[in-house]
Amino acid sequence: MSRTIAYSLRMIGFAAVLAAPVAWAQEAPPVRVRGTIEGVIDSAGYVVKTRDGAELKVTLTEKPQIAGIVKASLSDIKEGSFVGVTAMPKADGSLSALEVHIFPEAMRGSGEGHYPWDLRPQSTMTNANVEQIAAAVDGRTLTLKYKDGERKVFVPADAPIVAYVPGDKSDLKPGAKVLIIATKQPDGTLQGRAWRVGRDGLTPPM
Repeated sequence: MSRTIAYSLRMIGFAAVLAAPVAWAQEAPPVRVRGTIEGVIDSAGYVVKTRDGAELKVTLTEKPQIAGIVKASLSDIKEGSFVGVTAMPKADGSLSALEVHIFPEAMRGSGEGHYPWDLRPQSTMTNANVEQIAAAVDGRTLTLKYKDGERKVFVPADAPIVAYVPGDKSDLKPGAKVLIIATKQPDGTLQGRAWRVGRDGLTPPM
């Protein structure tokens, strides 16, 4: 199997996890863990210190989806890009981006749609195709089109913008900043299905 095909298959699997609002509707709701890997327990277990100071044990699934998160810029967003935008509603009902995630082509369609998110109260997530980019004062306005609708989102010039790259277990080391999408097990422990790991000290925004 070529590296390109293997990468595409990994990203397609990762994409399935990102569609949590739909795919896991019949299962235990996902738990999003944001924090720093503090230690390695064994080949499949990690201690993660969350942003609020709690220490959690999170284990890997048999086939975890691991992706690195790297810095990108506003100029990296192109018409036709598939992106994920976390945003907040403004007083006039429009949306202002808190962050933008640029997905590789292999992840096109992952988690597509517009739905509530838990980064901040009232925050939303829109995973969609960039149909149009318009210049705006201190930023850009993106027209995002998804299967059931369309949204316009203002992206401030200083909004964090990141891109996804292939990752593996070697990324899961003490000090790494992570966002983990996990499920709670019957014994109370957490099992991480999707791991997003900041590269070069980056904290995954999301």
